Amino acid sequence: MSASVEIAPVPRGIAGLPVLRERGQREVFCGLTGIMWLHRKIQDAFFLVVGSRTCAHLMQSAAGVMIFAEPRFATAILEETDLAGLADAHEEIDRVVTRLLARRPEIRTLFLVGSCPSEVIKLDLSRAAVRLTQSHGPGVRFVSYSGSGIETTFTQGEDACLAALLAAGTPAPADSPASLLVVGSLPDPVEDAFRRTFDALGIPVAFFPPRRSWDLPQIGPSTSYLLAQPFLGDTGAALDRLGATRLGAPFPFGVEGTRAWLGAAAAAFAVAPEHLEATVAPAERRTRAALGKIRGALEGKRIFFFPDSQLEIPLARFLHRELGMELLEVGTPYLQREHLAAELALLPSTVTLSEGQDVDKQLDRCRAAKPDLAVCGLGLANPLEVEGITTKWSIELVFTPIHGYEYAADLANLFVRPLLRRARLKV
Repeated sequence: MSASVEIAPVPRGIAGLPVLRERGQREVFCGLTGIMWLHRKIQDAFFLVVGSRTCAHLMQSAAGVMIFAEPRFATAILEETDLAGLADAHEEIDRVVTRLLARRPEIRTLFLVGSCPSEVIKLDLSRAAVRLTQSHGPGVRFVSYSGSGIETTFTQGEDACLAALLAAGTPAPADSPASLLVVGSLPDPVEDAFRRTFDALGIPVAFFPPRRSWDLPQIGPSTSYLLAQPFLGDTGAALDRLGATRLGAPFPFGVEGTRAWLGAAAAAFAVAPEHLEATVAPAERRTRAALGKIRGALEGKRIFFFPDSQLEIPLARFLHRELGMELLEVGTPYLQREHLAAELALLPSTVTLSEGQDVDKQLDRCRAAKPDLAVCGLGLANPLEVEGITTKWSIELVFTPIHGYEYAADLANLFVRPLLRRARLKV
C-alpha cells in the first residue's frame, strides 16, 4: 500500500456552486450540547441551564455523568409552580445561584444558559446576569446566552457562548503590537500542538476561549484571527465589530487544510516562506505517510453528509482530496459562505451541496444514492443502519481531537472504523 497521500489538483473556484436550500423538519441536537466540551475547556466556569427536566436528562445522557461525579454544569429546573406563574422565576434563579456559589466557591464565571420552554424564553437572562454580577461582587462574572433548540443547533451553542463571552473582555490599546487569536474551542493537546508551531514561526498567539475564563485576550485593530471551527458566525461578527481582521483560509483538517491555515497566519505576520516550510515539513511528511496507509480503506468509497455540526464542508474536502472519497451530498445546517469560501473552492463541481434540512426528503435522497457511508446525527443512525446503510455519528467529530497534522490520521480512522464494523458484521 502506498506510504504517501496525493492531493487532487485545485479545481476552479466554485463559490457559486448551486445550493439546495431546504426548510422542513430537522433532526439535530440543540445548542445545549456545546456545554459538554465547553465546561471541560474553560476550567473555572460553570454552566447553569435554566430549563426543564428534559434539559437535565439531555445534559446527563450526553455527558455520561455518573451520580458521584462533580461536573461544572447543572440545570435549574422549572417546577410546576414556575410553570403556573405562582413563583418569581428571578427569585428562584437568585436562590439557586447563591446556593451554587456557596458550594462551589472556585467558580469565576457562571454562564446562565437559556433553553426552549416558553417560560424561559420570556425571562431576560441578560438582565439577570447584570443583577447577579452586582449582587455577588467582583470575584464572579455572570454571562448569559441561549442554547435553545428553537434558536440554535448543536454547535451553535458554542458560537452563542463565545460571542457573549467576548462582550466581557476589554479592547486592546491603540498602540498594541500585532497579535494572532485562534478562535474556537480545541482540546488541550491540539491547542498545545498549535501553540508550539506558532512559537516556532515567531507569531504571538492567544487562544479563545481561554482555559481560565478571566484570561480574556485584548482585541482590537492590531488583532488578526483564525477560526479553528467553521460554526462561529456570530463570534466572527463580534470580532469584526471589535476591529479584528479575519484571516481567510481552509480549516486545519488534514495536510492541505493545516498548511493553508498556518500559511495564512505566516503571510499576515511576514514569516518567510522557507521558514514556514522548514517548520512544518517534518510534521507534513509524517502525516502524509500515516494517511497513505489509511487511504486504501476509503479511496473510492461514496459518502453522504446529513447536516448536523457545520463541520461537514471542511471534512468533505479533506476526505475527497486527501483520501479519495467520492462526495454524494454534503449537507450543512447553515452555510456561512464568507467563512467557507476557501473550502468551497476546493470541492468538486459534481457534489450536491445542501443547506438546512427537510429530513424526509434528504433520507429519500440518501436511500436512492446508496452511499458506502452516511455521516449523521444519533437520531438517524440506527434507522439507517437497519436499512443497511453504514453510518458515522457526527457528534463524535466534535468531541474527538481532529485538528492539525498530529490528529489527521485519527480523523481519517474515524471514518474507517464504521466501514470495518460493517464488514465484520457481514462476515
